[in-house]
Amino acid sequence: MKTIFSGIQPSGTLTIGNYLGAMKQFVDLQEDHNCYFCIVDEHAITVPQDRLELRKNIRSLAALYLAAGIDPEKSTLFIQSEVPAHTQLGWLIQCVSYIGELERMTQFKDKSAGKDGVSAALLTYPPLMVADILLYNTDLVPVGEDQKQHLELTRDLAQRFNNKYNDIFTIPEISIPKVGARIMSLQEPTKKMSKSDQNEKAYISMLDEPKKIEKKIKSAVTDSEGVVTFDKENKAGVSNLLTIYASCTGETIETIEARYEGKGYGEFKQGVANAVIDVLAPIQERYNELIESETLDHILDNGAEKAALTANKTLAKAKKAMGLGRVKRKK
Repeated sequence: MKTIFSGIQPSGTLTIGNYLGAMKQFVDLQEDHNCYFCIVDEHAITVPQDRLELRKNIRSLAALYLAAGIDPEKSTLFIQSEVPAHTQLGWLIQCVSYIGELERMTQFKDKSAGKDGVSAALLTYPPLMVADILLYNTDLVPVGEDQKQHLELTRDLAQRFNNKYNDIFTIPEISIPKVGARIMSLQEPTKKMSKSDQNEKAYISMLDEPKKIEKKIKSAVTDSEGVVTFDKENKAGVSNLLTIYASCTGETIETIEARYEGKGYGEFKQGVANAVIDVLAPIQERYNELIESETLDHILDNGAEKAALTANKTLAKAKKAMGLGRVKRKK
């Protein structure tokens, strides 16, 4: 059984893009994989956070994982900061990282561009992300296209550590879902949908009410042709809505195109909205049951304990390989 690791930052409510691009696949993957799902709250603090909002988001994200179908009997769900091995191994990995390769990370360039007083952690957080993955002898990391660069860095640093010290780490493979891997903004369909977008019309939150979802999809950018067909190059908005529709229903894009042949965008957008609402309704219902429950705390306590058992073993091996600590003398 292969091991999968995935981490999501608790920086705002997840979007339908997060669900279709990642979470939906996780539910299937846990059936025949050893899965670790981590709320990477220490990554969130590379940029300023309101402490109360951050705690609220951490809990909300945990509840969404479970509401989306993650089963704590089959998977390990935990909060990164509750397993200290993450930051400890992060430092060891930082010691084999080069400044040049960290400065080349696209996300660092994007988030630091034109800003004064950029946190050092914004540059050095990739080694922490590498540690997150390597602690669990991860075989596969399911990610969107935008995270591919970070996964390539993970592979490079794991190999570098193994070559320099010892074969401690499993070299993970990158797994990119074929459908729904990259859901785009409803207002700028050439840009990925993001929960941190300043324009609320650009994304659908997993906790948006049906009327709000309908309104956002009806105002989604399309074109003046009125033809429902998939053409990423020339019809980015329509193609994005088709991807969302197909990912929500499990239908092929060709089937949906045929259904709306000769029909306008109004009817098509209503179909997209209905598909999204139908997918999110049971998730929202379960979320509301969990969010303030002791059950959620119990699951997270158990998850941290279980994760720490594996993480601490890997950390001990890495520290020993680097010559840290001491060897106790036997009497």
